Amino acid sequence: MASVSVKNLFLSFGEVKVLQDLNLEVGRGEFLVLLGSSGCGKSTLLNCIAGLLDISDGQIFISDKNVTWEEPKDRGIGMVFQSYALYPQMTVEGNLAFGLRNAGVGRAEIAKRIKQAAELLHIEPLLKRKPAQLSGGQRQRVAIGRALVRDVDVFLFDEPLSNLDAKLRAELRVEIKRLHQQLENTTMIYVTHDQIEALTLADRIAIMRGGAIQQLADPHTIYNRPINKYVAGFIGSPSINFLDGAVTRDGKPRFTSGEVVVDLERYPFEDGSSDGACAFGVRPEHIAFGDAAADSPFTAEVRVDVVEPMGSDTLVWSKLGGQDFRFRVDGQIPVSTGENVRIGFDPARASIFDKKTELRL
Repeated sequence: MASVSVKNLFLSFGEVKVLQDLNLEVGRGEFLVLLGSSGCGKSTLLNCIAGLLDISDGQIFISDKNVTWEEPKDRGIGMVFQSYALYPQMTVEGNLAFGLRNAGVGRAEIAKRIKQAAELLHIEPLLKRKPAQLSGGQRQRVAIGRALVRDVDVFLFDEPLSNLDAKLRAELRVEIKRLHQQLENTTMIYVTHDQIEALTLADRIAIMRGGAIQQLADPHTIYNRPINKYVAGFIGSPSINFLDGAVTRDGKPRFTSGEVVVDLERYPFEDGSSDGACAFGVRPEHIAFGDAAADSPFTAEVRVDVVEPMGSDTLVWSKLGGQDFRFRVDGQIPVSTGENVRIGFDPARASIFDKKTELRL
């Protein structure tokens, strides 16, 4: 059963079309992440669901109720913004209680909800403090708590961790995941441009571009079987290698790029795939190095151009078939600029895209 349903949604600002004929179904209790680069329409879509933007056409349902023209307060949602938006003159407890008091909730019920939210978010010792006395991470916990006390079935998060440093983001990411697990049957829709947040938090990810959803799938599918070249290039850090070349399937299927020839008998082609110009994608982390490359279906010798030590691993830049090609090796393995090394990979883990349509072959 859908918890949030967006049907044939259009949104325009004057002549500028931002969202066009967008459809989305979010299941009850699901954690859905809207992922994409700045300007792709992900926050705009979230604001439409929240009722903060009036849509041009289409319908929005929350918990089977048509809320297309309902006010935000009547949609049964809790929202957490990028900015904490806390009242500076109020204590944490006051911030948590403010919306409930305005809604006419009784004192005993307010106290009960605040206690529950504070326990879930581990902010019990902070209730008497004011926002100025809190760290960024603590303020964001309070902002999440203010949404939690509303006791609703759908929570909307608009890049809630983007103002925090990397360590705090990692800590709060885990807390948000735990929170979703504890709040059974609670639906969360989460906007981010951070793919690590998306991959670690989501049950499903909707990757957006130009106001449209490019692919909607679980993180494993998004990462391993991207539907088009854009999705493949957007997901993954460091990003996927693309080699320009051609696929031929007469007799023995193969990819050819100059002197590079890759046997594609193990590659799972999509139905209806055709021959011709293509982009061959293989992720840096899927490439074996040195002795480990010997058993790979495809091997080659490359020259090391640039070495980027990254602690636990090292990113090595080289060229394959005259095109840039990077791979990751264990950070404890010495690699020097200028040396020739053996690499290998399994074509079954590659992703190949039609040159014109950019769709997966």
